[in-house]
Amino acid sequence: MPELPEVETVRRTLAAALKGKIVRRAEFPEDSIVQSKLPPTALVQAVEGARVLDVHRKGKYWWIELDRKPWLFGHLGMAGWIREIGRESIRLREHGKAPWEDAEGNVRFLKMRLVADDGREVVMTDGRRLARLWLAEGPHASKNVAALGHDVLDHPWTVDELHAVLSKRQAPIKALLLDQSLFAGVGNWIADEALFQAGIRPSRAASTLTRKEIGRMLEVLAEIVGCAVECGADSSKYPASWLFMHRWGGKKGVDELDGHPIRREPIGGRTTAWVPDLQR
Repeated sequence: MPELPEVETVRRTLAAALKGKIVRRAEFPEDSIVQSKLPPTALVQAVEGARVLDVHRKGKYWWIELDRKPWLFGHLGMAGWIREIGRESIRLREHGKAPWEDAEGNVRFLKMRLVADDGREVVMTDGRRLARLWLAEGPHASKNVAALGHDVLDHPWTVDELHAVLSKRQAPIKALLLDQSLFAGVGNWIADEALFQAGIRPSRAASTLTRKEIGRMLEVLAEIVGCAVECGADSSKYPASWLFMHRWGGKKGVDELDGHPIRREPIGGRTTAWVPDLQR
């Protein structure tokens, strides 16, 4: 599912195609679930004819800053995606291999289409209808965005700040890494990867982590997210040494990493992959 690298990738896609331009045409096919019970006309009226001043992201949420309010906000859900028509785009595992358009050239599972005054066009698709679109006067007026904690790419914790918080928490560190009020943008695989590279057992109580361990965890978290973003969230370009390349179970999964058994078990309510020999 989309995590921070994927959302930053679509933010850059939106900014490259729309920033500084007027939205000449907006289309939001009716879908009360994705549109947060707003009528499609409300979304069209908010966006069409407005100039895009910038495109922002915090955690897994993105929003388009317009020259008038309200602004358009969104979340990709489990399988939502935004791409520019006529340009190559990566595919998430959840997208499968079906073509983006049907036999007539219509965009499959279309949820949003924005066409700039220079003709560049971006579309949002979601076959599972778990993505969301809504309007708000700004990030502080959107309860979802306002509830987020430190963005792990743009506004990471300092060691002292995080140690003061974690020293009071008995929950497993894996569960806290998934808490968006603490680590905005971290999802399941990023949490597992950071703990693997930091050598920390995911079930450890957060309060047991030393300042040195927290510093190492923050260091690798920044490196992982930064690398994934610069790869455009294309997982085929991630380093071969990452747990990510071995973490998936099922027929395509592997049982060992460099001779060390990989364990997969629920921790913090999510399936967790870790290497007991290397994580303490």
